[in-house]
Amino acid sequence: MQIDVSPMQGATMLKPYGDVDMSVARELQGALHQALRQKPDRLIVNLEEVAYMDSSGVATLVEAMQIARKGKTNVVLCNLQERVRSIFEIARLDRVFKIAASPDDAMTN
Repeated sequence: MQIDVSPMQGATMLKPYGDVDMSVARELQGALHQALRQKPDRLIVNLEEVAYMDSSGVATLVEAMQIARKGKTNVVLCNLQERVRSIFEIARLDRVFKIAASPDDAMTN
């Protein structure tokens, strides 16, 4: 799995490419943990290139959010494709995560 990491002013943005399932969840987890070790004010996860996410991917993001809260980092998901967004809505995680339409919106959300 390719994961782009981009530092931004006061934030770090991760952009995974491809489906997030059990076979790549650990790779995403590692990238999230590495980004959180830098203690950014905000961690933006741009899911624009993720067409599918299974429960292991969701669990990875939930774990990252829990770690981020302890470090006082805000986690914002952005650019969710409809299929991925529906998973978060069904699990009511859209009420737990901050979700933005774009990375620009994520900087102010």
